[in-house]
Amino acid sequence: MPGRVSVLGLGLLGASVGAAARARGARVAGFDRAAEHARLALELGHVDDVHPDAKTAVAEAELVVLATPVAVMPEVLAEAAAGVSPGALITDVGSVKGPLAAVLPGLLPSGVSYVGSHPMVGGHRGGPGHASATLFDGATVVVTGADAPPTDGVAGFWGALGARIERRSPREHDREVAWTSHLPHVLAFAFSGAFRDAPESAKRLIGAGFRDFTRIARSDPSLWAGILLANADALADPLERSAAALRELAEALRSADGAKLETILAKAREGLQDTPES
Repeated sequence: MPGRVSVLGLGLLGASVGAAARARGARVAGFDRAAEHARLALELGHVDDVHPDAKTAVAEAELVVLATPVAVMPEVLAEAAAGVSPGALITDVGSVKGPLAAVLPGLLPSGVSYVGSHPMVGGHRGGPGHASATLFDGATVVVTGADAPPTDGVAGFWGALGARIERRSPREHDREVAWTSHLPHVLAFAFSGAFRDAPESAKRLIGAGFRDFTRIARSDPSLWAGILLANADALADPLERSAAALRELAEALRSADGAKLETILAKAREGLQDTPES
């Protein structure tokens, strides 16, 4: 665990990083453009202090964690770069890695390394008020990077927070999370948008299945618009395959082909083998 950690962005993930690092002995400096987030993170004890700008927040930090939305990470890092200490490590919590790996290293001074990270955690309730020092206990964190010492250092940080580490290249990461994270969000958002046309009385017939399926569609629209746009290329194939699966289901229903429908559903269930149920 680094002795001094800086977190830039104090929403759910950033504040949880701060809280978890503090619980393990690190001193944590924080910054957030939203004054209310910064105030609340400090009040709740997720960070030791907050700073008015990114440059002063990273002074003397051994590890800097970018926890802003993906779209503004380059801008925030550019603001912070002049204050980063030589030898510091930079990582992030963004759910898209390719675009960040292409841009962020070029913003850093000599002797400072960037290693991408993606904690596979979160929720539709954002902000520091929902942060937790135990958020990363047992969670999967993907770490990307080619240089062994910096990559090992970032992996060691997440491991100290209780996470299970998976290593991928940025391209591999983006292709895989397009299936496991981004496509489910797209489908949940699409259904929830279509649900606006359902009879008003249908809202009185909602059960656990509906709630489970639509929970992620309650996520921040501006955050997810940025994520999906950043990974649009990797999402193309999963979207096409899902559209084909829906067309096949629709055809079986139109033709009242019960045997075909059961086969489709059975194959779908088989596709979930070796995946966790909850």
